[in-house]
Amino acid sequence: MIGLFKQKTPANILFLFVMGIFIKLPIFANPTPPPELANNAAILYREAVNFLKSVSKNDGLLFAVITYFFLFTQALQLNSLINKNRMMQRLNFLPATAYLVITSLMPEWNHFSAPLMVNTLVLFIFSELFKISNQVSIKSTVYNIGVAVGLSSFIFFPSLILFLWLIFALLVMRSVRLNEWLICLLGVTTPYYFYAAYLFFSDKWSWSHLFQPINIALPSPGQSIWLAIGGILLVVPFLMGGYFVQENLRKMLIQVRKNWSLLLIYLLFALFIPFLNNTAEGLENWILIIVPFAAFHACTYLYPPQRWIPVVIFWLSILFILIYQYGGTGW
Repeated sequence: MIGLFKQKTPANILFLFVMGIFIKLPIFANPTPPPELANNAAILYREAVNFLKSVSKNDGLLFAVITYFFLFTQALQLNSLINKNRMMQRLNFLPATAYLVITSLMPEWNHFSAPLMVNTLVLFIFSELFKISNQVSIKSTVYNIGVAVGLSSFIFFPSLILFLWLIFALLVMRSVRLNEWLICLLGVTTPYYFYAAYLFFSDKWSWSHLFQPINIALPSPGQSIWLAIGGILLVVPFLMGGYFVQENLRKMLIQVRKNWSLLLIYLLFALFIPFLNNTAEGLENWILIIVPFAAFHACTYLYPPQRWIPVVIFWLSILFILIYQYGGTGW
């Protein structure tokens, strides 16, 4: 299977789609109920859930289908991002494979949630950031990036902290230019400007509608052997992928090195976001870390000189997923 996805052929999109259905079958066979909205749910996520509930008449199957649509398209987004920017030695479908496998390690990552929707915007932001080193004028690009971050906070408010990541990202990608930072800030505030205007003219103005108070809360996932094994299968290949990226740094263009650095910097912020305004009992909010993890997992699938290593890691992950789904609890 790994050998199949090492090739970049159009047919692999179909194989990837079928594989994704196979390892996520329980979300269709036994769909979870529609998500319950927390009191502090962001406006766009709240409206999306309410609309889907009215369309589906509270049937969880529609949410399962849309969840898989998000996961599959995000996998293809990540794959295109890495291939287009030549971040690996050859074009392949391993990043998309890794994304679908990793998101199957924990059942919460297959539920419809605000962070799941935000991941689509995160991948768009990465695609824009990776372009700016080769652009003479990046004003429109950084504005679009800022708008994407602003919109993400209307889906999952704690993702507003990604603006701080953008500052570090611009420092890595280009020399300091204050006007570009201000344009990025303007982009972040643009959705707030239009939403504030709507609240004002509809006589619904309230600061609490515009901004949420920030609080820090520890996630409380249930402790289990499944969580421990899933964590090992998540972290160990990530560390191995980091080693192989480091080994190949000298062969990479400077731009590609910067791209890998952006992924790691993003991971530092993404690890902190789940602690902000946390109301989820499980690991739903941690899906924001999957993008960099999948990229490094793909390197573990590609670079080891011993061909049996990625094969063993892949099939151990698949075996764990299937045993967890049909023999464990949570799915």
